[in-house]
Amino acid sequence: MIESLIKYQFLQNAFLTGIMIGLIAPVLGVFIVVRRLSLIADALSHVTLSGIAASLLIEKKFPETINLNPVYFGMLFSFLGAIFIEKLRAVYKHYQELAIPIMLSGGVGLGVIFISLADGFNNDLFNYLFGSVNAVTRTDMWSILIIMLIVISIIFICYKELVILSFDEEYATVSGVNKRWIHQLFIIMVAIVIASSMRIVGILLVSSLMTLPVASAMKFAKSFKQAIFFSILIGEASVILGLFSAYHLDIAPGGTIVMVSIVILLCSISYNKFIKRYQTRTLNMK
Repeated sequence: MIESLIKYQFLQNAFLTGIMIGLIAPVLGVFIVVRRLSLIADALSHVTLSGIAASLLIEKKFPETINLNPVYFGMLFSFLGAIFIEKLRAVYKHYQELAIPIMLSGGVGLGVIFISLADGFNNDLFNYLFGSVNAVTRTDMWSILIIMLIVISIIFICYKELVILSFDEEYATVSGVNKRWIHQLFIIMVAIVIASSMRIVGILLVSSLMTLPVASAMKFAKSFKQAIFFSILIGEASVILGLFSAYHLDIAPGGTIVMVSIVILLCSISYNKFIKRYQTRTLNMK
């Protein structure tokens, strides 16, 4: 693959884009998991699907819009979905988790309607659903680079507030943290990253890249910063190994990346159990 990577631009686009996604998705995933909002990535990915389907429908009904990039439509829908989730959380103050399944259901329903109006699935929609190496353009790569720099900058600037809000919302309020503004900013970042990642991983699989590396990292990490560090390492390993495997086996990159992540997760769980048993035996021998 190394020779092909040097030779073909589309492989360079996919590889570099994958590396950037493998960095920002797990970083956001750590905050998502700690805040017990793991399903929010699924909800926003389905809303993104609605945006993609709407874009393809418009393209079909109005051929003059054929150059319209579906990614931007997906980002718009995902952004609006994130805002709407926050509105629903405010409405259901004592049952805020309801906002996520409501949005997920709405995203699926709207997506199915748009797909049916567009006379069903086509090759473009399948690429967005499950990811495609060939679909990643140089423009996509530069867009994700800009998004990555913005997200990392925001996390660096608001790191303290995000950590406090993730572990104790009441303490965050007492400490003077603008809870509502920080949370909205965070959800919007998640929405944009999900929408921008769908080219390589796929809409239906992108949420796994935010949660699986974190689940593996939590078996080793002894602090929040370690969890972020290990999540990034595992995320990058999943993307790189997944892309190499997908290329050589000629299979979908999104599914391959996810399966590599699951294998790493199973290995981390097994290793963790082995270490605990070893420590228990050592203590018993003493």
